[in-house]
Amino acid sequence: MLDIKSVDDALLVEVRVQPKASSNRIAGLHGGALKLAVTAAPEGGKANKAVIELLAKRLDIKKRNLEIVSGHTSRTKTLKITNCDRQKIQALGNSS
Repeated sequence: MLDIKSVDDALLVEVRVQPKASSNRIAGLHGGALKLAVTAAPEGGKANKAVIELLAKRLDIKKRNLEIVSGHTSRTKTLKITNCDRQKIQALGNSS
């Protein structure tokens, strides 16, 4: 099950990123984290940008509502998500 934490008016979600994948997709769960595959390489923030774009599209929210708060240079990242309900995020983990 996807671990989602509430902080102030936002939700914190841990993601595990697989860069240089064959396609941008949600690849399931990795422990309590959402596993994401992105085609971008992990250089110059390209993979981080791809993560934000993928989740914004799948959650149907603006990119400005997603922020990487930790793990900028790691495969495991914590994202802060605003203006999105918990059920919508939880459904991402259940859809894979």
